[in-house]
Amino acid sequence: MQRCAVLESMKIPEAEAAPPPEAPVPGRRERKRRQVRDQLYEAAVALFVSQGYEATTMDQIADAADVARATVFNHFSQKVGFLEEWGVRRRARVAAILGQEHSEDLPVGERLRRYLREMAELNVTSRAETTVLMDASARFGRLLQDPSLEIELTKIVDEGRRHGEIRRSVGSDQAGALLAACYFSSVLRWIREEPPPFDLPRSLDSALDIVLRGLLTSG
Repeated sequence: MQRCAVLESMKIPEAEAAPPPEAPVPGRRERKRRQVRDQLYEAAVALFVSQGYEATTMDQIADAADVARATVFNHFSQKVGFLEEWGVRRRARVAAILGQEHSEDLPVGERLRRYLREMAELNVTSRAETTVLMDASARFGRLLQDPSLEIELTKIVDEGRRHGEIRRSVGSDQAGALLAACYFSSVLRWIREEPPPFDLPRSLDSALDIVLRGLLTSG
């Protein structure tokens, strides 16, 4: 018994799970940089909506943001950079909403539905902005070549595949690409007419129903 007690006393205590590291608080210089970038972004989007993407110049964006012309190029080397930033911010906003809802705990079909529905609702609530910037992204940007949305959707599909919810014969990359193409196609059709030709969230819901029939292991 004494030997056991000695051995027990020699055990190394199990380490407690370390809390996730907190993001470092940005310093004053970084906060100022982000503030200027936000000013430029908001000024550019407002000008795009009011007078059109093609008609807006970098000089006008600098004037609207009350900064030097060189400052614009320090943050956005080309005008198309504002379109890319618009897409990044939209996806980040949806990710934040879904993160608050702990959507990662949902079945894969419902996770995809929630993601596409939030994207659709964001477009609906800012239709004028979406109409101008989505059209400009398709014509002058890399909307259909940018894999960002495809990557996000592929991640969800891949997690569902690992959990046995997605057919093993389904390629996650191909499914993500199909869902992203469906999303962009629907939004581009939706913005081309005024008033909107169809209910965007409902249309994406219906399209997802069709795709899920080929993805899920069970109906």
